[in-house]
Amino acid sequence: MSPATPLVEVAGLTKNFVLRQGSGLLRRRLELQAVAGVSFTIDRGETLGLVGESGCGKTTTGRLLLRLLEPTAGTIRFAGREIQRLAEAELRPLRRKMQIVFQDPYGSLDPRMTVEEIVAEPLVVHRIGDRAERARKVRLLLDRVGLPAAWADRHPHEFSGGQRQRIGIARALALEPELLVLDEPVSALDVSIRAQVVNLLVDLARDLGLTYLFISHDLALVRHLCDRVAVMYLGKIVELAPKNALYREPLHPYTQALLSAIPVPRPGRKRERIVLPGDVPSPLRPPPGCRFHTRCPRAMDVCRTVEPQLLEVRPGHQVACHLHPAPVGEGARV
Repeated sequence: MSPATPLVEVAGLTKNFVLRQGSGLLRRRLELQAVAGVSFTIDRGETLGLVGESGCGKTTTGRLLLRLLEPTAGTIRFAGREIQRLAEAELRPLRRKMQIVFQDPYGSLDPRMTVEEIVAEPLVVHRIGDRAERARKVRLLLDRVGLPAAWADRHPHEFSGGQRQRIGIARALALEPELLVLDEPVSALDVSIRAQVVNLLVDLARDLGLTYLFISHDLALVRHLCDRVAVMYLGKIVELAPKNALYREPLHPYTQALLSAIPVPRPGRKRERIVLPGDVPSPLRPPPGCRFHTRCPRAMDVCRTVEPQLLEVRPGHQVACHLHPAPVGEGARV
């Protein structure tokens, strides 16, 4: 970690959704804990990967970070400033520094608007430039993401999925942000197009000094793009480490199972697959102790009753698992 203050600091971030079940006298109020006490940092210029199975809370975490959802508890610091309690008027200037690229390149663009209107919309909302200046900037942004400026007058239905995602990236760059939350930005694209968009993201991070939170379930892609990786399971981070350390020697049994599913790109070679029994428990009724113990092949009695804390067990390598207690005198770190 850099000795400088991280761009993003998240501590104890929690999000509960209230659900109503039944009707009349039988109506019940239930709480679904989508994110449960998540803590991490992101340095300036760093790409942090957030991985896990569908429904583990990755996307919710990204949206909480941008205050697109309001957290139930926890703190969020951006550039040293707490933002979780800011009023909308105070938060508005900071929104220029934090943007998101959505997963669905079809649903995230208004089909009634032209590309120029879509990309210029953040500039209009924040009252930046006049119409001619915004038009110039739109064409520069389209060129930056690899699209001809002459296509600015077209509508989203005239583009392929990869081209639409480039439009979404251009829109996210319009306000010159410092942080981009990339919510599975290539999962809806054809395999042949994914590499092009990923390479674009790598180039943008290098050329513009961007910081990324990259949300994905594609572990091979995360290894290519990210500097560090956080693994989530049922609303909690269970392991966080530099990518090389995590892929070389994963410590948490869940991480080991995830990595065992990555195909080996060499004919004739196979990786021993770890198949987890059962299904992911419901976030409405998470199991006591370690949330992974119901599926863990190495679960012990303590795992069923005591929740493990995310502790640094090696330099820069944190894990929440009773199999790997922290060295004596060491405590939890974020």
